[in-house]
Amino acid sequence: MRVTALAGGTGAAKLIRGLAAILPPSHLTVVVNTGDDARIWGLHVSPDLDSVTYALAGRLDIARGWGLHDETFNCLDAMAHLGAETWFNLGDRDLATHLFRTERLTAGEPLSAVTAELARRQGVAALILPMSDDPVRTRILTSDLPGASDGWLDFQEYFVREKANVAVIDIAYAGAGNARPAPGVVDAIAGADVVVVCPSNPVTSIGPILAVPGLVTALHDTRARVIGVSPIVGDAPVSGPAGALMRARGLPVSPLGVAQAYGGWLDSLVVDTRDATLAPALRDLGIAPVVVDIIMTDHVREVALASVVLDGAGS
Repeated sequence: MRVTALAGGTGAAKLIRGLAAILPPSHLTVVVNTGDDARIWGLHVSPDLDSVTYALAGRLDIARGWGLHDETFNCLDAMAHLGAETWFNLGDRDLATHLFRTERLTAGEPLSAVTAELARRQGVAALILPMSDDPVRTRILTSDLPGASDGWLDFQEYFVREKANVAVIDIAYAGAGNARPAPGVVDAIAGADVVVVCPSNPVTSIGPILAVPGLVTALHDTRARVIGVSPIVGDAPVSGPAGALMRARGLPVSPLGVAQAYGGWLDSLVVDTRDATLAPALRDLGIAPVVVDIIMTDHVREVALASVVLDGAGS
């Protein structure tokens, strides 16, 4: 069974670890959001690409859900002493990843090639693809920052610096209209037996992937079974600011809102047992519900949920 996963964020890394425990590495491809990418201290940082790579390499700090385990922050402390902005926590060993990426990108290599090299050097055999080699940046419009020139924040400014504690008026994917899918992305969707939409924020993790021209068409056209895992349980996200972002997009904060965000090409949606009563409404939308405990508190539950996802896609 060949599986292509669409991923971004902490929940995605958990499910991908589960999928990697079941599938041969050559049968797993992960298409990763790059709308969260940022320029920090002059370095190109790709948070979601790194989380997926570190997760598959067994290096992710599982407690935090980002960065490397057993990390130190001596450079961060030194930069603070020099008066630099330190709201984005870059660990000492994590810096090596960003230095390597920035040097290669500056030399003219595409992000997909740099990502492949970083994965290879960390012993990752699964294929990790950025959604695009072209820059796409998620931006958040707010009215809560009177000092901002136009009210727009880059996603990391919104999520990390402001801790998502500002009102969200709108969301944009800057550069998406001119972006192209990275090499291999469309083929990975077309050639999969199953496409898994990870339990990631529908607006700012999966949304930027869908904004790249050609990818929604690829999801419509694929012969693969497309199955998603809801990042929403009841009326609240499992983690992160998905609720506020979904409301800004006019989507109900529920698994039904997730289904609406992926309407037209989603075949099945895995929802938590607490949302079992939504099964008839999902069927009315043409989406087959799969009801199970979706909270992944340890690796055993990650593997269990991954098994349910693949079984659900098969049925």
